[in-house]
Amino acid sequence: MATQIDKEACREAYNQVRDDNTETNWAVFTYEGSMIVPAGQGTDYNEFKEMCTDDNRLFGFLRITTGDAMSKRAKFTLITWIGENISGLQRAKISTDKTLVKDIVQNFAKEFMISDRRELEEDYIRQELKKAGGANYDAQAE
Repeated sequence: MATQIDKEACREAYNQVRDDNTETNWAVFTYEGSMIVPAGQGTDYNEFKEMCTDDNRLFGFLRITTGDAMSKRAKFTLITWIGENISGLQRAKISTDKTLVKDIVQNFAKEFMISDRRELEEDYIRQELKKAGGANYDAQAE
């Protein structure tokens, strides 16, 4: 059965993360049968990490504040999480299903495909987003 996505609900969750007037800084999209649906939103990065279990596959859209003494900016990232216990068929399918998510989640600085929880460390994600962000004045302050 072909995977589908709840466009309205997913777009609403995406817009909550993008909105500068909300504190929401992450949204998760996961599978309910063959439908991709929003599975949670929040303000605490650790809550997002807790959803990334060995038995789960999901897409996370996150806002991470980067910057330096000169300026702070919101950077967005799309994380595809594939837990260790996910079958080969489901692993293969997530790559094609990601195109459905990308129809909604269109603006992000960097994309990650992660299956190792160590790569979910917030500092690692932040550093990678900094590298993708262009000018970095932190080096001048050291």
